[in-house]
Amino acid sequence: MPSDYARSLGAKLRAIRQQQGLSLHGVEQKSKGRWKAVVVGSYERGDRAVTVQKLSELAEFYGVPITELLPGVGPIGAAAEPPPKLVLDLERLGELEGVEVAPLARYAATIQAQRGDYNGKVLSIRKEDMRTLAVIYDERPSVLADRLVAWGVLNAEAAEAVSDDEA
Repeated sequence: MPSDYARSLGAKLRAIRQQQGLSLHGVEQKSKGRWKAVVVGSYERGDRAVTVQKLSELAEFYGVPITELLPGVGPIGAAAEPPPKLVLDLERLGELEGVEVAPLARYAATIQAQRGDYNGKVLSIRKEDMRTLAVIYDERPSVLADRLVAWGVLNAEAAEAVSDDEA
């Protein structure tokens, strides 16, 4: 039976993986077999002990500080309950015209190029991206989020989360 610590560690591992939009098999594919789905799943359930070395390597794979994976470190519940994803609707963005939309379109295209992600339907962005876009548009992130919702390119749930961060 897994300990509370192992379950908490597993919950953080699962939350980070899910925040990155990866399934267990997606982790195996992205890591080119380095991280087997069954092994990562057993870490997440707390069924299998993970060494410090393996945890460090997994943190590096996910691109997060190892402290983000450790229970009791960082904001309480931060990794256990992932925030709503900021998802841009790229199909809707492609339908919009005008100089006002151009900076967002360029920014999204840049992120796609960096990630090699050309599915063309949606694009997940980070809160830091919203802050950067807010600087580009010269307005508060919450105001920009409302505008993007009005354009139909941002999910309303995520826009509320952006507004809550400013409160």
